[in-house]
Formats: sequence, C-alpha cells, structure tokens
Amino acid sequence: MKPHALQLYDYHVWANQRVFEHLKELPQDIYRREIQSVFSSISEVFVHIYTADTIWLNVMSSNSFDKAEMRSQLREKTKGKSVEETETMFFNLSEQFEEFFDRKGNLNQAIFPEHPHFDRLETNLFELVQHVVNHGTYHRGNITAMLRQLGYPGVMTDYVVYLYATNRKK
Repeated sequence: MKPHALQLYDYHVWANQRVFEHLKELPQDIYRREIQSVFSSISEVFVHIYTADTIWLNVMSSNSFDKAEMRSQLREKTKGKSVEETETMFFNLSEQFEEFFDRKGNLNQAIFPEHPHFDRLETNLFELVQHVVNHGTYHRGNITAMLRQLGYPGVMTDYVVYLYATNRKK
C-alpha cells in the first residue's frame, strides 16, 4: 500500500487533471474570462496553485523561501498560457514532485523552513505535502464557484470521488 502522503499527492494530481479536462470541454474563452471573484480569472487561480506548489517543492527540497523572486519568475513563466500549456506545466511539476518523493523516501523527516513573515517552523515533509494538497483543494473550490458564476457546472474533485475512481482500477 502506498504511504498516505503519496496517496494524497496522487489525489492532488488527479483532481487538477479532472479540472483541466473539464475546462477543455467548455468554451475556450472561459479559462481567461475576467470575472468579479476571488481571482480575476480561472487562469489566475491555476497560476496561483502552480506558483505555490513550486515554491513548496523548493522549500521541501532546500528549506529556503526565496519566494518573492521565484514568484515573479513563475508568474512570467505561466503568463498567457493556454489550458493545455498550463496542464503540461502541472504535469511536469508533478513529475518533479515524484522524483523528489523517490529521492527522499522518508516523508516523516523533520525539516525547519524559515518563512520571511512567520519565522521558523518545525515540521516534516508529510505535513507540507498535506498543505500542498489542502491548498489545491481550496482553490479548486474557487474554480468551481467561478464556473458556476459564469453559468457552467464544476466537476467533482472530492477525495472520496478519487477513492472510488482509483478503487475501480485495482
């Protein structure tokens, strides 16, 4: 059986993929359409998730928050990308996470990242993986609300739906 942290991360990848697949079925302009909401567009939500995931992978890898510079570089990298291009970027990032997990092995390893505003945190890799997953879940909920506001349905990305979907494959 797969360690729980890795299963949670697999869920995160699966849920993002479901949203990307759903978005590709909708009119193309929905992804970038300006909307009065938590984010200015669905594409901006994905830029935010991608940026945060990348920063947290960096923190897990080196325990440093080089956040401001990295954030602006990532925003430039993701600016103007289509749904398909953003999906590819997420896929590539998930491969980097998988490589990291393979190298680390022990996700209970203690780490002590120092945040520029929150100081030093005593935690472990598992808790940071759980944070990445929770953060993504929260913002996929924003996407669902935005889609409904635009007159389109969301797609179910609940963890239990993932469990049912992956259980069928066994």
